[in-house]
Amino acid sequence: MAILQPLVDLAAICYAQGVRHVMVSPGSRSAALTLAFTRFGRFTLHVCMDERSAGFIGLGIAQQTGVPVVLICTSGSAVYNFAPAVSEAFFQQIPLVVVSADRPKEWLHQYDGQTIYQSEIFGKHIKRSFEFSADYAHADVQWAINRMSNEAVTLAATVPAGPVHINVPIREPFYPAPGDEMIPSPDLRIIQRQSAEKILAQEEWNALLDEFEDCPKILIAAGQQMPDQELIDVLNKITEEWDIPVLADHIANISGAKIIRNHDLFLGGSDIEQLAPDLLITFGLSFISKDFKQFIRKNPPKLHWHIGEDAFLADPTQSLTRTIPVSPQYFFKNLFEKLDYQLFVHNSDPETDSAYLRRFASKDALAASTRDKYLKNLSVISDLTSLDKLFRYINNKFQLHVANSMSIRYVNLLDLGSSINGVFCNRGTSGIDGCVSTAIGAALVNGQDTLLIVGDVAFMYDRNGFLINSLPQNLKIVVINNAGGNIFRMIDGPSGLPEIETYFETRHAFSARRTCEDSGIAYFSCNETETLETAINAFLADKGISLLEIFTDPYENERVWKALKKLGKE
Repeated sequence: MAILQPLVDLAAICYAQGVRHVMVSPGSRSAALTLAFTRFGRFTLHVCMDERSAGFIGLGIAQQTGVPVVLICTSGSAVYNFAPAVSEAFFQQIPLVVVSADRPKEWLHQYDGQTIYQSEIFGKHIKRSFEFSADYAHADVQWAINRMSNEAVTLAATVPAGPVHINVPIREPFYPAPGDEMIPSPDLRIIQRQSAEKILAQEEWNALLDEFEDCPKILIAAGQQMPDQELIDVLNKITEEWDIPVLADHIANISGAKIIRNHDLFLGGSDIEQLAPDLLITFGLSFISKDFKQFIRKNPPKLHWHIGEDAFLADPTQSLTRTIPVSPQYFFKNLFEKLDYQLFVHNSDPETDSAYLRRFASKDALAASTRDKYLKNLSVISDLTSLDKLFRYINNKFQLHVANSMSIRYVNLLDLGSSINGVFCNRGTSGIDGCVSTAIGAALVNGQDTLLIVGDVAFMYDRNGFLINSLPQNLKIVVINNAGGNIFRMIDGPSGLPEIETYFETRHAFSARRTCEDSGIAYFSCNETETLETAINAFLADKGISLLEIFTDPYENERVWKALKKLGKE
């Protein structure tokens, strides 16, 4: 057996379990791992020298494919730099397999370079941590490494998906000699994990249907999730036939003519108590809308069901009465079929309150009209008006990625039209780190035009995502440059402090131009309304990866945002 045969076998096991993409950050101690995956010959390998960006690029790939992506790094602080991406993957339920090289444990606190406590380094932000033995000779050790390798990869993909960590102490020598062949063991054991659909027994359905029929005002609210056409179809059917409103942030990826979109404008206003539901049904992950969460907290429903196979009991609206651990697709499809059959047998109509949907629809339409009229009458360039025009000028399909902070709040307030095919944002931890790299990773594998909207601070924070060997040419980036962290002007607390510009906004004079020059990205810019349409059209027409930087004034942005939010509350 070759001295590092278990690492060669690890690569083969990952491939057999479905892994196809590997993200490598260079290092010496990790050489055996890198070579094991490289010389296997069937993976698509991506290289980024910055582990923090590499982690998010891998996250973007896994987000799009739904298949675990392997992240490889060397020992020491390198592995710590995966932590932001790992925590995001954990809370966004995205499968990653982090494989970190390590020094053998006896070298801790011996002034040996790149030696830190790597075992369980990600703490609770990981589904499980594994560690190989540094000595491979005993048959039991070989068996254990094989078992852990199989378990780690299958666990990452098991619903709810998430990151796992394999720490690999490696003794010297770890570079192969010339002519050495890295061939998987001929009797390599692959342990398959059988998937099983979670379902509800008929008596459980009977209890749910009884509660459902006792509630005339029912509201369905969708949190963050991947696009799912089957789910979209059944939700639209429920709205159409049962007059039940479906409320969704853009990151819920639920489309339909009657979907309630503009709740972020009207739920913070007056005369909304009449919108309080008797039964609230939620599914998906996080909600962007703070107004929605506060509305439910102030007007708690009699019943609140949450649908999902999450391992944690999440109750952000503080109103939960029942968790239903099945997939939303299964739940709503069966709910519709069972209730529809029941109504047919009894020759009756649903007892849902049709006026409830009309009230929601009326508020939604009024909010959209108010927003559109307000933005149309603005003549000075701002973050909101720029993005509003951008979505109006797009005439081909884009997958949209949005950075956190104000970028996602702006987008959630706007009409995206019919040209956006899926909306993605790192709302697991809602950090600004990694948004550029995640979009790069997604664009590498999604096979469609991809648009990233990002603020200047988030963009500069993650420019190392461009340090990969080949940038995706289907990616376009819009940087809203208001010269600082403009969100601190929009939220209560810091906006009134005299220290806001120095210690919160961190005002600056940087732009994206030189980053584009260094990275071979076509650069466009604009700082006035009169030339915005020309700049957007030139940017969109460019055939390769391109970036449009829109310069706006933070004081104007504050005025526009707060005035629009105030209008929505009137």
